[in-house]
Amino acid sequence: MSITSAETIDEHDDYSGSPRKYDDVALVSLLKDCARQKQVPRGRKLHVKILKSNLLHRNIFIGNTLIFMYAKCGALAKAQQVFDELPFHTLVSWTALITGFSQYGLDETAIATLEQMQEKGFFPDEWAFASTLKACAGIAAAEKGFQIHADSIRCGFLGDNIVLGGALVDMYAKCGALAKAQQVFDELPQRGVVSWNALITGYCQHGHGQEAIECFERMQADGLSPDGLTYSCVLKACGSIGSTKKSIELHTEIARIRLLENDTVTGNALVDAYAKCGAISKAKEVFDNLLFKNVVSWTALIIGYCQCGYENEAVSYFENMKCDGLSPDSVTLACMLQACGSMRAADLGGEIHGEIIRNGLLARDVVLGNMLVDMYMKCGALMKARQTFDKLLFHDLVSWNVLIAGYCEHGKAEEALACFDELIQHNQLCPDNITFALVLRACLMAGNVDKGKAIYDNISSSYGMIPTLEHNSYMVDLFGRAGQFDRAMSIMEKIACSDRLPAWLALLGSCLQWGNKKLGRVAFESLVQLDDAFTDVCFCISRIYKNASMWKNAEEIEMIRECKESRKCCIEYGKVHGFISLDREGI
Repeated sequence: MSITSAETIDEHDDYSGSPRKYDDVALVSLLKDCARQKQVPRGRKLHVKILKSNLLHRNIFIGNTLIFMYAKCGALAKAQQVFDELPFHTLVSWTALITGFSQYGLDETAIATLEQMQEKGFFPDEWAFASTLKACAGIAAAEKGFQIHADSIRCGFLGDNIVLGGALVDMYAKCGALAKAQQVFDELPQRGVVSWNALITGYCQHGHGQEAIECFERMQADGLSPDGLTYSCVLKACGSIGSTKKSIELHTEIARIRLLENDTVTGNALVDAYAKCGAISKAKEVFDNLLFKNVVSWTALIIGYCQCGYENEAVSYFENMKCDGLSPDSVTLACMLQACGSMRAADLGGEIHGEIIRNGLLARDVVLGNMLVDMYMKCGALMKARQTFDKLLFHDLVSWNVLIAGYCEHGKAEEALACFDELIQHNQLCPDNITFALVLRACLMAGNVDKGKAIYDNISSSYGMIPTLEHNSYMVDLFGRAGQFDRAMSIMEKIACSDRLPAWLALLGSCLQWGNKKLGRVAFESLVQLDDAFTDVCFCISRIYKNASMWKNAEEIEMIRECKESRKCCIEYGKVHGFISLDREGI
């Protein structure tokens, strides 16, 4: 009996017995149905039937559909196995496999499979290219994506293919090539919601919140209705630029189309946007009205309270969340550790530490480990911070920077420098600008000129990096405090004139310490040109003159300091009395 409809097949047949005679059309239909419903066990039974009937070697269409079914269900090892067992492959076989790898985040494997396909003499179609572009977007493989773009143009695939065009926009946007994403988008013959979402998401993810909002407004002007993903992304953009006004406008739109009633993601995005804008009461209002609250909802609100400085309220909602039967995730716990550090609540931080250990999170989340060390440091529990650091399974550069920064904050310069030495001697990690700034600060605190100079010289000689303004400012201060003013001025020359304020302030303090009237006057004149707030500056130079018994000069400085129009008066008064731009040899 010939069966021509999938519905006539008994889905509960035991395929371990004698195979029934089903025609190929029915089997293909059933396999596609399994793919739609993600029914792998049922698909495996059909697979057994196909093997018993030796259909893989007689009908490539069934073989390709079997690959498609497994790939669509995420059973990628089985999809690869079926692919390998086929007597020959077609473009459909390769594309089904690539699509599966891309869909489930095996991006490098998807790209490698495309390359293998091309090596075998197959040229991809627009669907294979679209799937591989998704993989390129996942790992920011812009160079490979650009190559696929060029191939697509050569083959004339772009034309009216909205899917391929949207995939190109998405790939460029996620790789941060926003100008290229915009160009491809502008050249699309048709722009659907998916294409607009890809562009808006790209702008948002790379910190261009205002551009994301402008894209959204152009989308609406084109007559397209945003979906939940669009609103969620634009709300994130509002949060990033702190636009409460735009958040309220979007809230009104979302409420009008009743999106909050069945879209938790959009509701969470609205809570997050208000919280990041500092409108914590609005965030709380939206949160209270959500029909369904998940971990993301609670975490958005908790983070909002933390960011607004309401750590006690954040802790309260954290406890309420757990009472509601929800387990905090890594983001929630990281936020609570930050709150504990701000509150200097080491005991509560220790409780959260225990919860993190019980849930086995430290083994797979280095960020949480770093946050723990930072929390203990901020609470002044330096020994506990070091013990926690030592027990971490993995240390990245952030781990070391957090530890060194903690010691610096508590005046433990020698411990900070010892950590730096340990980092250099026993690890493969290369210090970054933050690391060097921290250790130069530690050298400044310890008054260790020789070590500071050695570290400063190594920034360029050993690591090929250019010292930053912060590095140079620390060295000016370090040399100045040691009375090595020639060295201090040689570093000062490396700093752009408009950026010298911190260094001049530090040098002025050193001149006060060492009684250097000549260089103190130079520093003062320079600061007059750079800074509007002269109280500290005037105080330092006045002290220098008083210590040198130069009472008249000290009185002049006091008059300038008391003047209401400080900067203007200082410059004019100084010029009239020869105080500004006078012959420095006579100071």
